[in-house]
Amino acid sequence: MFLVLALLSLAGVTQTSSSPTQASEPPNPTEEQPPLNTGSLSFPWSHLRLPEYIVPLHYHLLLHPNLTILSYIGTVRIELQVQNNTNWVVLHSKGLRITTATVLDQNLAHLSDQVLPVLHNPTHEQVAIFSPRALTGGQKYFLFLEFGADLGDGFYGFYRSTYRTSTGETRTLASTHFEPTSARMAFPCFDEPSIKANYSISIRRSPAHTALSNMPVVKVLDDGLMEDRFAVSVRMSSYLVAFIVCDFRSVSATTASGVKVSVYAAPEKWQQTHYALKAAVKLLEFYEKYFNISYPLPKQDLVAIPDFQSGAMENWGLITFRETSLLYNPTTSSASDRLWVTKVIAHELAHQWFGNLVTMEWWNDIWLNEGFATYMEYISVDTTYPKLRVEDYLLDTCFVAIGRDSLNSSRPISSVAESPTQIKEMFDTVSYNKGACVLHMLRHYLTDQVFQSGIMRYLRRYSYSNARNQDLWDSLANTCPEEEFTSGGHCYSNSQAHLDLTTMMNTWTLQTGVPLVTVARQGSRLVLKQERFLRTTHPYLWHIPLTYRTDTSTSIHRHLMTTLTDSVEVGEEVGWVKVNVDMAGYYLVHYDGSGWDDLIQLLKNNHTALSFMDRTHIIHNAFQLTTAGRLSLDKALDLIGYLRSESHTVPLLQGLAYLEAFYRMVERMDIPDVTQNLSTYILWYFRGVIDRQTWSDKGSVSERRLRSELLSLACHLGDLPCLEQAQRSFTHWLDSNSTLSLPADVTETVFSVGAQEDSGWASLLHIYTLSLSETHKHKILSALASSRDTNKLHRLLELGLEGEVIRTQDLDSLIVMVARNPRGHHLAWSYVQKYWSTLVDKFQLGSFSIRNIIIGTTGQFFSTEELTEVRVFFESIHEQASQLRVTQVAMDNIQKNILWMQRNLGTLRSWLNQQTEERKGEGGRGVGREREQ
Repeated sequence: MFLVLALLSLAGVTQTSSSPTQASEPPNPTEEQPPLNTGSLSFPWSHLRLPEYIVPLHYHLLLHPNLTILSYIGTVRIELQVQNNTNWVVLHSKGLRITTATVLDQNLAHLSDQVLPVLHNPTHEQVAIFSPRALTGGQKYFLFLEFGADLGDGFYGFYRSTYRTSTGETRTLASTHFEPTSARMAFPCFDEPSIKANYSISIRRSPAHTALSNMPVVKVLDDGLMEDRFAVSVRMSSYLVAFIVCDFRSVSATTASGVKVSVYAAPEKWQQTHYALKAAVKLLEFYEKYFNISYPLPKQDLVAIPDFQSGAMENWGLITFRETSLLYNPTTSSASDRLWVTKVIAHELAHQWFGNLVTMEWWNDIWLNEGFATYMEYISVDTTYPKLRVEDYLLDTCFVAIGRDSLNSSRPISSVAESPTQIKEMFDTVSYNKGACVLHMLRHYLTDQVFQSGIMRYLRRYSYSNARNQDLWDSLANTCPEEEFTSGGHCYSNSQAHLDLTTMMNTWTLQTGVPLVTVARQGSRLVLKQERFLRTTHPYLWHIPLTYRTDTSTSIHRHLMTTLTDSVEVGEEVGWVKVNVDMAGYYLVHYDGSGWDDLIQLLKNNHTALSFMDRTHIIHNAFQLTTAGRLSLDKALDLIGYLRSESHTVPLLQGLAYLEAFYRMVERMDIPDVTQNLSTYILWYFRGVIDRQTWSDKGSVSERRLRSELLSLACHLGDLPCLEQAQRSFTHWLDSNSTLSLPADVTETVFSVGAQEDSGWASLLHIYTLSLSETHKHKILSALASSRDTNKLHRLLELGLEGEVIRTQDLDSLIVMVARNPRGHHLAWSYVQKYWSTLVDKFQLGSFSIRNIIIGTTGQFFSTEELTEVRVFFESIHEQASQLRVTQVAMDNIQKNILWMQRNLGTLRSWLNQQTEERKGEGGRGVGREREQ
C-alpha cells in the first residue's frame, strides 16, 4: 500500500478526501503541464528569517510513515494570509523531497495550470515557490505541497527509534523532536516561534501501531490502513508540533478539571509508568491553580522514547521524554532518580504555560521559556512533594550558573542568536540555571504574591502569542485591575516602579557575568563595593537587591544597591554580618578585613546561628574566591573545619564536594604526596559520618542522598571497610544471578567496586545488554567506565560509537564518564579528536551533546601543554569551532584550572602537611588505604 501511495505521490496524485480539513490533493486538478522554465529565476530571499508578508493560518498535514522501509510521504495544505502583492512563497524545508507544489485561491482553484518551480536555499534551510500569477495583498490562498523523506537516524525532525524486547526482537517506532529549528526536517513549514498557526494532523499507520499527536483523535478511517485524524490544535509555534507512531502501552488518569493524562512506554516497561502518571496529574493540577489558567487542551500525553537526545521536550499535549526522565522502578531507582523524574515532569508541564501558551518572540529570549520552567520545578515540587526536599537543590542550580558566568566566555541571558547552531547553543546553563536564579531573586524582591499575580497577568495578556523581556517586566510592575490590563490598557499607577523594575532587570538580562559585592566594616557602617566577578577593565553595574542578617536581630534587612559603591548603617554593636540571606540574590560576597575570620569563628562556635542555606552559600563563596585569588585556600579550608558538627546534608555535601574535586584533580595530575595526604585527611575527618551510613535505602531523601555520595567517595578513596562491604554485596548479587535487589542508593558504588575485576566487568556488561531499566543501565555504564584497565575503556568507547549495545543517545555521557576516570581522560580526548566529524553527524553542531562532550573532556585538563593541544585541535576544525561559543568556554575552563593550580597547589600541600603533623602530635594515625592507581 505504501509503495502504491508513493508512486501515486510521485505522479502528482493522491487519494482525495471529501473532508475539507484534510491535506489532500486539491479538487479538479489540472492535467499535468511542463514545468515553468526556472533558468531565469534566482532565490528571492537572502535573510535567515522569513519574510513577514505571508502568514500561515492553518496547516492541514497528512503523513504516512512506513516503519519497514524507514521513510514517509506526506502532503500539507497551508492556508496563507498574504499581506503584500508577491509572486513568491518562502518557507523552511530541510532534507525533504518536495515533489509537487501548487498555489490555490480561496475556492481551492489552481492559480496556474503549470507545475510550479521550487527553488532551494540549503544554507538558510529555505525553499521558495514561484507563482506566475501574483498573490494579492489582503487575500487568502492555499499552498499545497507533496513531499517525502527518510525517517531520520539522529534525534531531530521525524526520526526512527528502536527498542529490544526481552525475547531479543527489535521493534521500530517513529517520533519527532522539533525544538528549536527541526520542524522543517519533517514537513515544509514557517519554522519560527512567532509564526503561530492551527494544525489539523492526520496520520496513516498499520493496525498494529498507535498514532499520537498534540490533540486527541477525533476520527479513525480504515481502508486496510488506518488513518487517524486529530482534532484541530490551538494556535501554536511549529516547534511544538509532535507526532509518534509506535506500539506502546499506556496508563491513564483524569485531573480534577477533566484533563485526561496518559503515560506511554514500550510494552515491557509499562509497569514503570505509574509513578509518572501520579506525579503528572498532581503537578498539572498545581499549575492550573497557581497560574489560575486552565490547561487548554483536553489531554496530556507523556511518552518515554527509547532514543532521545535531551531530557524531555514540551510538545503541547504530547511531551516526549528520555526513558530515564520518565520511567521509575521502585526496586532499581534511587531517591535521586525519583527526584529527577519528578523535576523533569514538573519542568515540562510548566512549559505548557511558559513557552507553549506564551512563547518568546525569538530564540534570543529562550530564557523566558527555560528559566521559568526550571524555576517552576522548585515552586511546584516543593508544594506537591515536600518530602523530596527539592529546595536542597536550588543552590546547586545557582552555583552551576555562577561557575559558567564567572568565565570571560559567558553571555548575557538575552543574546543574539540567528543561525540554527547559535540557536541550539542558547539552550545552556545561562538560559536554564541563571534564568531560574534571577527569577528566584526577583520573586524574593517583589514578594511571592506580587510575583505570582504578575506572572498570571503576563500569561493572560500574551496567551497564544509571543512576548519579550519587556512584556514580563511590564506585567510584574503593573498595578492596574486585571481586566484593564488584559484588554491591552496601560494604567500604571506607579510608573516609577515600572521604570525601576525594567532598569533593574536589564542589568541582569542584558549584561554578562555575576556581580561580586565586597563588604567591609567601618565603624557602624557596612561599606559596599560591586564589580564583575572576573578580571575586567570594563566597569559593570548591576541593580542588586541586597539582603543581610546580623547577630543583633532576627529580621532580614534589605537594600537596593544601584551604584558601584554604597554603604548601609548596621550599628556599632553588630558582631557578624551575613550578606545575601539564603542566597536569594544572584551575586557573590567577599568579606574584607576580619569579615571571613568572624564567620569562621561563628561556624566553629554556633553554626546553627545561620540557616543551612547561608552555611552552604558561605562555603561556596569562599572556594569561588580562592579560584579568583581573593581569598587564600587555607582560610577556605579552615572555614569548613566546622563540618564535623554539621547535621544538614546540603552544607556537608557542599564542603565535601570541594575536597573531592581537589582530590580528583591531584589524582588525575598524578601528584602522589598530595593525593595520599588528601585521601587520608578526608577519610580521617569524615570517619564518624562515613561509619554511620547503612547500606540500605532507609531514611529521608536527604539522608539517602548523603549515603549515596559519601559511600561512593569513601570507596573511591580506598577505604577498606567500604571496599569490603561493596565487594561482598556485589558477590552476593552476582551469585543470585542478579535477582537479589541491591539498595538503589548504593548500587552504583557496589557496581563500581565489582567492575575493577575482569570477571565483574564482563558480568556487568552482559547484564547491561539485558536490562529493561534505563536508570539501572546508567549505573552499570558508570561502573564500567570506572575501570582502571584502559583496554576496557577503549572497548566501551567503541561500543558507544557502534550504537548497538550502548545507544547513541548515551554516547556523550559515556565519553564524559571515561574522561572523569584518571586513566581515561586523555583516551576520551583522543577519541573526540579522532571521531569529531562522526560525533557532529550524530548529534548536530551546537547541540547539548556536543557541548557536553567538549566541556566534559577538556574540563579535566590542568596544564599549559593540554591547553595548547586543545587550541590546536579547535584551530584544525576552525570552520565549525568558530560557530560555537562552547569552544571558548572550554579554553576558559582550562585556563581557570591552570590558574587554580598555580595559586593553590602549594597552599593545599602545606595545609595537608600541617594537618598530618597536628594529627601525629595528637597521637592520631591516618586511616584508609590509597586506592590502587
